[in-house]
Amino acid sequence: MSFWSDQRVIVTGGAGFLGSFVVERLRTRGCRQIVVPRSRECDLRDRQALRNLFTATKPTLVIHLAAVVGGIGANREHPGKFFYDNAIMGIELIEQTRQCGVGKLVVAGTICAYPKFTPVPFKEDDLWNGYPEETNAPYGIAKKALLVQCQAYRQEYGLNAIYLLPVNLYGPRDNFDPASSHVIPALIKKCVDARQRGDKFIECWGTGSATREFLYVADAAEGILLAAERYNKPEPVNLGSGMEISIRDLVTLIAKLTGFTGEIRWDATKPDGQPRRCLDVTRAEREFGFRAQTPFETGLRETIRWYESQQSTQ
Repeated sequence: MSFWSDQRVIVTGGAGFLGSFVVERLRTRGCRQIVVPRSRECDLRDRQALRNLFTATKPTLVIHLAAVVGGIGANREHPGKFFYDNAIMGIELIEQTRQCGVGKLVVAGTICAYPKFTPVPFKEDDLWNGYPEETNAPYGIAKKALLVQCQAYRQEYGLNAIYLLPVNLYGPRDNFDPASSHVIPALIKKCVDARQRGDKFIECWGTGSATREFLYVADAAEGILLAAERYNKPEPVNLGSGMEISIRDLVTLIAKLTGFTGEIRWDATKPDGQPRRCLDVTRAEREFGFRAQTPFETGLRETIRWYESQQSTQ
């Protein structure tokens, strides 16, 4: 608690899915000075806008969560935008953090930075052993470049920048827009909507054979703040739950939890994405005591409950 009491913290993306949970936990930890720049007021790609933000707020700690993100479809449709926006936002923000003498910087990377055929479980040392899965490589490489920048700035300028690799997140307040959502909110919406309409089947992308690991958003927020408090090294750190589930089993589970009893059809002409994803999470536990706490089915139920509650208010 004392760590945060006198900190002035900028949280980019603080009004978003993960960021809103980070801001809530900052407040419960006693942080009284939190700045959440909104895109309409501060374009993080704009050097002068960032300089004005830092000059006005004089942060002692920056948590960079802002990103342009989406599922496989959005990544395939907007590879240029995903690369440019994520790279430029991070590069400019890290540079302003250095120029303004900020005490610490926490940068959230992405699991998409790992090579397509990384041995499971993914260890941080495997990060550079190949090219990312093609459908999200521009996004993954843009975010991975920020790790290089953080390490270079630590070496040359002494910037205390740490870099975290959160796995696929899910939970209440997620993005349920079919055009840009990730797999869990997309499937929840698909199953709930189909149940309400009385549809006899749903259609899912790929073969269902790919595997994924998921981390409940509140757990991810806790991991980020623990790292901010306790971790001060250049090596990247995975944030995950250590579990692995196939997309086929995931669809079956979500259908059961949402009450959808129709047929599940697979469109094998659509990509599966990376074949497997499961993280080695030992470094996070060893370095700053983070371990995911929310059982997967519990987190899914909370996410489904939140989505259905939002429907009832519309």
